[in-house]
Amino acid sequence: MADPSSYRPAPGTIPTDPGVYRFSDEHGQVIYVGKAKNLRNRLNSYFQDISALHPRTQRMVTTAAHVQWTVVQNELESLQLEYTWIKEFDPRFNVMYRDDKTYPWLCVTWSDEFPRVFVGRGAHRRGWRYFGPFGQAWAIRDTMETLLRVFPMRSCSTGVFNRARAQGRPCLLGYIGKCSAPCVGRITPEAHRDIADDFCSFMAGRSTGLVHRIERQMEDAATNLEFERAAVLRDSLGALAKATERNAIVLGDGTDADVIALAMDPLEVAVKIFHVRGGRVRGERGWVADRADEAGAPDLMETFLLQLYGAGDVSRGQVRETGQGPVVPRLVMVSHEPASLDAMTDLLSESRGSHVEIRVPQRGDKRTLMDTVTRNAEEALAQHKLRRASDLATRTRALEEIQEALGLDRAPLRMESYDISHIQGHQVVGSMVVFEDGMPRKSEYRRFIIKSFDGSDDFAAMHEVLSRRLRRLLDDREAMAGGVADGDTTGTLIDPTTGSPRSFAYAPSLIVVDGGAPQVHAAQEVLEEYGLADEIALCGLAKRLEEVWLPDEEWPVILPRTSEGLYLLQRLRDEAHRFAITFHRERRSKAMIESVLDGVPGLGEVRRKTLMQHFGSLKALRAASADQIGEVPGFGPVLARSVVEALTADRPLPAVNTATGEVLEDGPTAP
Repeated sequence: MADPSSYRPAPGTIPTDPGVYRFSDEHGQVIYVGKAKNLRNRLNSYFQDISALHPRTQRMVTTAAHVQWTVVQNELESLQLEYTWIKEFDPRFNVMYRDDKTYPWLCVTWSDEFPRVFVGRGAHRRGWRYFGPFGQAWAIRDTMETLLRVFPMRSCSTGVFNRARAQGRPCLLGYIGKCSAPCVGRITPEAHRDIADDFCSFMAGRSTGLVHRIERQMEDAATNLEFERAAVLRDSLGALAKATERNAIVLGDGTDADVIALAMDPLEVAVKIFHVRGGRVRGERGWVADRADEAGAPDLMETFLLQLYGAGDVSRGQVRETGQGPVVPRLVMVSHEPASLDAMTDLLSESRGSHVEIRVPQRGDKRTLMDTVTRNAEEALAQHKLRRASDLATRTRALEEIQEALGLDRAPLRMESYDISHIQGHQVVGSMVVFEDGMPRKSEYRRFIIKSFDGSDDFAAMHEVLSRRLRRLLDDREAMAGGVADGDTTGTLIDPTTGSPRSFAYAPSLIVVDGGAPQVHAAQEVLEEYGLADEIALCGLAKRLEEVWLPDEEWPVILPRTSEGLYLLQRLRDEAHRFAITFHRERRSKAMIESVLDGVPGLGEVRRKTLMQHFGSLKALRAASADQIGEVPGFGPVLARSVVEALTADRPLPAVNTATGEVLEDGPTAP
């Protein structure tokens, strides 16, 4: 392990110009590539106190033995050079987006004498045209089979084509009208290429002109009494309509765009992209990557755009010609604006050969589509985490890592985590979640309403929650001991009054609290108060740097960012946080509705629930008229007017932006 000070450049030797730098290990292998607007400021940040660096950055600077840099003219050149070096050296400390699965594409071998269409996967070839990627192979094959009735181009392999040419007779597709049989000379190479060009135009979303042309040909055939030809053209129009309807219109203006969204957690980032062509979603893809450092969403988005569109020679605008990456559309919609927006715009415009716009949609159909893509990215990240967490070998390794890091006698097979949720001391609640053998045990989850005090005091709230849980543990143990003393040893973990398992009879191996040393100290006091400090292990997980704090320890335990043990502790803490917030929101919503409608005569709990189920939210209920409320089952005109009067009297004041003085459209919801 190298000391960063041993290879730190001499003071004043690093230029202040923009540029690209690379760290190398003792064998000369490049392990990290980065860019900076000011090389001196950026590189000096790596040689500060090592304890202040991110854990992964600590590993990088202690693994490295050399640092080099190259000065460039502007941000655009730095983006190009950074991408070139990343592709050349494949540094292990850079974020690399890995496709979450292999997606099929539709290919037309445009460089062949008789272009062939087929569905495939894997790397692209120069001179061929690609469409997609698509979500399911069967769907695009079905679409291709439909389109071959309209555009009868070659779809057979080279071997089948050569054999048919040698035999002088076409294959079955030539007889049933799904191929124009260029193998036996039924069509010239030029005419076959025109058919292939029409096929490519349709797949690219330029279908309007083709439809109009076929409609004119059908009308001309009918006028000339060529009814059989007119019927064939009619069927072709039906096939085009069927193929077009497979993709719902999401953008009415017929926009060609790529819609890209990020979803992140402290360890990983997921990306989802929808390819929209002619206003329709033609395909989608997803990637998942480990987060190399604490880079924010703008930097992660910039890295992804480089890797997505930079598979060709980005410095000379060869993406379209090489066919190695997706063709850059005119519009790229992103969930987060890239860090170097202007430079990235120039780079993609150069790759496309015309202007490219990168923007974050704010309203309308484009914003709705972006929300959909974002939800898909979040779901992809959740599914990836679930697959990772459900693996038995991975869970076993995670528990062993926690045992070793915390110095436990045995693996913590039962872990419990606690969290507190409130807003400025109102509706304070707590949560308890349980993981057994590394998996959630949701039947053991518990929720707590804080009763011992009013106001905002997280330490007192945590003290109450842990006290109630540990008191129940000791009570159940006493009940179990009493049963054994009476000779009843058949069901010591069963509550004799209900016949159900005693919920708190099992002691956790490890308690995890959200926070650092102060939170751990407060929880330790509760364990000592109930005499369980020697039996139950305790730790805290601080959210900022993901440090693991132990009782009576001056320094935290630092687990590697790629540690499965750290990943499991994070899942446990985040689940407790989610469970607490969900319960708090339920209580807050219920209290909000009750406070507004409590004084309405004749409006009981059942009618309040019916009212909220009908309108969905208090905001929608406030906007409803007496006639609309009267349409709800169980509400007459008198009761409806009473509800409107109560809501009008309790209408909140409009919210004001304190920075600008702007009056916002919706005011705060009354408590």
